[in-house]
Amino acid sequence: MSLARRHRETILAAQAAGAAAATAAGPAPMPADGPVATEYQTLLAGLGVHLAQLREIQATERKIEAKREMVGSYRAWVDGALAGAAEAGQAPQDEIVANMLIWAIDLADWPWAFAIAEHMLRFGLRLPERFTRHPAVAIAEQVAEAGLAKVPAIDLETLLRFERLTGPHDMFDQVRAKLHKAIALAFTRAAAAFDPGADSAVAGGKRALLSNALEHFERALALDAGSGVKKLIEQTTRELANAAPPAANPEN
Repeated sequence: MSLARRHRETILAAQAAGAAAATAAGPAPMPADGPVATEYQTLLAGLGVHLAQLREIQATERKIEAKREMVGSYRAWVDGALAGAAEAGQAPQDEIVANMLIWAIDLADWPWAFAIAEHMLRFGLRLPERFTRHPAVAIAEQVAEAGLAKVPAIDLETLLRFERLTGPHDMFDQVRAKLHKAIALAFTRAAAAFDPGADSAVAGGKRALLSNALEHFERALALDAGSGVKKLIEQTTRELANAAPPAANPEN
């Protein structure tokens, strides 16, 4: 895509946000005519083709690689939509933005995923029709699954940011428990890798990391007795008991 086309899409997406006006039923629809509508419908048609192509791919890794190639077609529009909404304080229901939230999570593009998630929750936008859950629920669960993967695809700070973002929203206890479990496991990994001599060493040292892990494991258990954290709680409790307290600062 040329730089001129990217610039045009960014500007038009921002204009769509400025033209939106929320109704009692929710966000306004995208404009039905004019340059914004034409560009949006063109991109939406392209997205339909891409989604059809993805449905023909069975392997998850191949789907992700395909999305990685396709996503560039929509990034300028999404970035323009987010910038325009931030300035206008309102946003239309945008199927391109909604689909790119899912893609960004699948691609582990966490800065972009968080920006889109924040935008969608702020303005009450819906996920694509194939998703029946509230956006906050889908976001929390998919982020948690990235943290619970055999090779986690998300770091501790990003998990905490998503937990704070989705925390005020209603969701099933099992989903929230899954996110707390993912956060707890990230804290245990941080504790295992803790280097007291590092410039980035956290205050409170390894004990603080294990204590935070235990807090999130216990929260997961309180939310869902079947969350699979009981043995992890026992293990973390033992590690916390054996962890050396942080060294006291020497007196001057």
